[in-house]
Amino acid sequence: MPGLRIATFNLESLDDRPNPIPLAERIATLRPQILRLDADILCLQEVNAQHVPGGHGRSLAALDALLAGTPYADFARAATQSSGGAYPADRHNQVILSRFPIAEQRQLWHTLLPPLRYAPYTALPPAERPAEIRFDRPILYARIAAGDVPLHIVNVHFKAPAAAAIAGQKQSASTWRTMAGWAEGFFLASLKRAGQALETRLLLEQLFDADPQARILVCGDFNAETAEIPVRIVLGAAEDTGNPALAGRAMAVLDDALPPDRRFSVIHAGRRVMLDHILASAALARAPAALQAHNDGLADEALGLFAGGRMTGSFHAPVVAEIGAG
Repeated sequence: MPGLRIATFNLESLDDRPNPIPLAERIATLRPQILRLDADILCLQEVNAQHVPGGHGRSLAALDALLAGTPYADFARAATQSSGGAYPADRHNQVILSRFPIAEQRQLWHTLLPPLRYAPYTALPPAERPAEIRFDRPILYARIAAGDVPLHIVNVHFKAPAAAAIAGQKQSASTWRTMAGWAEGFFLASLKRAGQALETRLLLEQLFDADPQARILVCGDFNAETAEIPVRIVLGAAEDTGNPALAGRAMAVLDDALPPDRRFSVIHAGRRVMLDHILASAALARAPAALQAHNDGLADEALGLFAGGRMTGSFHAPVVAEIGAG
């Protein structure tokens, strides 16, 4: 499998609604970025859907406009759907684009892990009984016919480390009523993020059960650095399990091979963090890989929020790996 290029890119709420930036301006910035990736398989996050004019449902019209005139326009495509399953979700879909045929696609949304039940301690009025705590979005899986052995692609977008809503604890969208309410909201967000990681690991276990030498790549916006719990759950490192017999089921973080001064995909309040990752199973991690994070000129997302989110590109840098190159 020489020279397979796999990339991941959070497009930062790609949409055709001109608020705050017209789509044409965003395309002028984003299209050169995706062309530069020259990817055989491209995992995208935060692809918003648009209502079909005069009809029902939603389509990925903004994505179609971005891809028009590029090789990606003819790629096979898998995309997440809303919880109802009929159309793409209104916001923050994941998409897999593949130069090779997609033999199977599905999404996992509490498919392998049921929702937690939890009664918020700080809720106003007090919660009478536990309620379901559901993930904000699904995991996207595709089995790709790239060569004689299938290639399994998992596209993830885990919950951001921002406090989840608690009934009666918000004064406004960005202002909390009490410190305790904020703390519990942050705790719930952490539960969601770790839960998504666990469902991802349960999917990997199914794939390894079927084929211990499975070729698997997990790509996307983990909203966590390598040493944080969500990434560690998906990795399953030998030092965490303490069992050498499980070593073949561990994943490797390919982007950890980036030089320290290039190892970031987001800048937040001046701090450079690697939140977007490409993880590979042992069958792929053994092959030499060239890594790049296209983070030159990346804007600080915290400053962007203060500026009203006016960003033609994305606050995330694309990350690309070339596997089997050499």
